[in-house]
Amino acid sequence: MAATLAGAPARPRKLLASRRTRIGILYALPVVVYLLVLFVYPILSTLFLSLKNPDGSLTLHWYVDALTGINLSVLFTTVRISAETALFSLVFGFVLANAISRLKPLWAGLAMLIVVVPHFISALVRTYGWIILLGDKGLVNEAMAHLWVPGAPYQLLYNEIGVVIGTTSVMLPYTVLLLYGVMRGVDRRLLAAAASMGAGRVTIFRRVYLPLVAPGLASAGLLSFILSLGYYITPALMGGPDQTMIASLINQQVMKQNQWNGAAAEGVVLLLMTFAGLVLVKLVTSLGASRKKRSAS
Repeated sequence: MAATLAGAPARPRKLLASRRTRIGILYALPVVVYLLVLFVYPILSTLFLSLKNPDGSLTLHWYVDALTGINLSVLFTTVRISAETALFSLVFGFVLANAISRLKPLWAGLAMLIVVVPHFISALVRTYGWIILLGDKGLVNEAMAHLWVPGAPYQLLYNEIGVVIGTTSVMLPYTVLLLYGVMRGVDRRLLAAAASMGAGRVTIFRRVYLPLVAPGLASAGLLSFILSLGYYITPALMGGPDQTMIASLINQQVMKQNQWNGAAAEGVVLLLMTFAGLVLVKLVTSLGASRKKRSAS
């Protein structure tokens, strides 16, 4: 026992004396410094700034202000628009991914290219493209007017409809990519076996196909929700005063009010919401993997 205790402090020194360990630490050092400087330090600085009064004393006033009044309504607006974006991204993404997953690999690759390529265009350019399309004299309203749609032209900009359309178009490639990978992994023989036993299409979809892709649906929806929480460009350009989201509020507090402490508190609240969403994604992914493992066994 004494020999074990005496030898315990020598183990770290022995490990550090290893040439392989020293080389590994040397390779990892730039990455650690990079993460500390560009991630850890800004987050800690923002946290300390959100807890300081102008005189330097500590306070929770900025968090109380962030979670009351107009700031709380902006937070609710952000959550609502993000949830709507996630829902519509799931609906359209499910239809697209399901259709693409049934194609042959060559055609599926071309279809995915069409879905993904717009994502590499500047978000600002895409937003102005939507503004042109959805304006009173835009292509959408002009087409509805020529088709004698009652009530045309519709107000599709500077309201929640315009914001959700714009943010959904931004989040759709993420959703399609995630769902396509999940749907490609579904064993089609299970669907054929269910059909051979007399199950109809609705039953096969509800009892076989949907449970298999449910973890992917949950992960894609949560990812779209998380990414939408901090989105700035599209809501700022396509929304009105009632569609102010938390990123726009932070920008106003910094650029117009010079209120860095309040903006830091809003940023920390947004960070905590994002972290909670990521934990949910991890939980859903783990549950899906365990369920898939149980079904395979």
